[in-house]
Amino acid sequence: MSDVIEKPACQKACQQKGLTACTVCVPASGRREIPDHMEEECGVFGVYAPGMDVARMTGFGLQALQHRGQESAGIAVGDGTTVTVAKDLGLVTQVFDDTSLAALEGNVAIGHVRYSTSGSKASWEAAQPHMSAIDEVLFALAHNGTLTNTNKMRARLIDEGVHLYSATDSEVAAKSIGLVTRQTHHLRDGIASAMTQMEGAYAMVLCTADALYAFRDPHGIRPLCLGELTDGRGWVVSSETCGLDIVGARYVRDIDPGEIVRINDEGVVSSCGVKARERASCIFEYVYFARPDSVIDGQSVYQARRATGHILALESPVEADLVLGVPDSGVPAALGYAAESGIKYTDGIVKNRYVGRTFIQPTQEMRQLGIRLKLNPLPEVIEGKRLIVIDDSIVRGNTSKKLVQMLREAGATEVHLRITSPEVMWPCFYGIDTDTRDQLIAANMSVEEMNEWIGSDSLAFLSIEGLHEAVRNANHHGFCDACFTGSYPVLSPEIEKAKQLTMFELEGA
Repeated sequence: MSDVIEKPACQKACQQKGLTACTVCVPASGRREIPDHMEEECGVFGVYAPGMDVARMTGFGLQALQHRGQESAGIAVGDGTTVTVAKDLGLVTQVFDDTSLAALEGNVAIGHVRYSTSGSKASWEAAQPHMSAIDEVLFALAHNGTLTNTNKMRARLIDEGVHLYSATDSEVAAKSIGLVTRQTHHLRDGIASAMTQMEGAYAMVLCTADALYAFRDPHGIRPLCLGELTDGRGWVVSSETCGLDIVGARYVRDIDPGEIVRINDEGVVSSCGVKARERASCIFEYVYFARPDSVIDGQSVYQARRATGHILALESPVEADLVLGVPDSGVPAALGYAAESGIKYTDGIVKNRYVGRTFIQPTQEMRQLGIRLKLNPLPEVIEGKRLIVIDDSIVRGNTSKKLVQMLREAGATEVHLRITSPEVMWPCFYGIDTDTRDQLIAANMSVEEMNEWIGSDSLAFLSIEGLHEAVRNANHHGFCDACFTGSYPVLSPEIEKAKQLTMFELEGA
């Protein structure tokens, strides 16, 4: 959803903070509004499997990762001599068919699905993989995440006489890799050098004509894992384990923070690109981004979501007749809440899985219809019932407001919202579609004000301690929860400036 919060909704909150207007009420002219869920920027996939149809395998992998980005898709293939890239705007199945995949022959491939972040537009130039050259040698790079020091790196490259053709941080990364590789003639040296310069979040895959590389930022913010094909004929890297499953690969391990993995005819070779720092894996992967059948850092996403429901039932109990989950990410948590509370779970909301963001046109009328296109309540199930409705997060609040209204129109006597994450209070600078606080409803209203505006009978969020408890089975306990706490693992002058600016605005100074 992308309609703005109506002006009367937060007028009171704005006035209390000394603001005559804010962009929660009235978005800045020309700026793209964020959706009503935080959106992952993209997903990456790679395969090294000589003698196999690597392009088609990559296409399958990208379909498994389609939830991480639906605006563009691309595949690059190395055939031992050169690298070929095919990419376009649209879903994987819109960009590629049997004919186009059959034309991409080779032994190694990487792929990318993209969702453009706030302030950027979907464009062919921004679609990945990004092709670059080291003298006469071509390579392709795909990136999940956001570099926080792109401007500094860009200026350095320009000083070195490097020509840049797009505004993406992926091109900056590729050119930085190429600059050093051209001098040392070793690609791993170029990657390692770039990793010492890049700041922020990155999980990258890169392919040459005959090799696959995978590397990850020293905090491990964005996920990336390694798998082996079950017949032993090749290796796969993917943003999530669901990408491994679809091509019949066995999960081996996660790529370590700061690690470079090279895969070619010599096998899998690991080296240190940059020293690992304090672990800060994105905790929101477990809340919403990742598919429930994925395992990240040893923690089942499904089990983590179910655990949030158990904990939420203990932290915020309420008397009701039924527990409903907002599909899809709210369902495992709703099952957990029902099991802990003893209140019956039921499927009371149906999701239309064939409506994507691109279907909803940017007109006010279509925006108002948007939630009804995606979600529809079952009156025969919920009429006359007191409902506990479980959802993963509230970003701007419009979807929650309309959902509560729909449930009441369908006959619900009470609607109690329970959210399986803490309040989203701060923007993310590491590849997620939020960059300011002014469109985050929890940064502008108290829980009581949000509850009143949304129209629910009660509203409660999971505590930050409860969320960390839900992911305690991960093989580490270092997570980035900056969107809830404002504690950022990687700072830059741009982030510091943005933090100060938004704090200043919200305090009404």
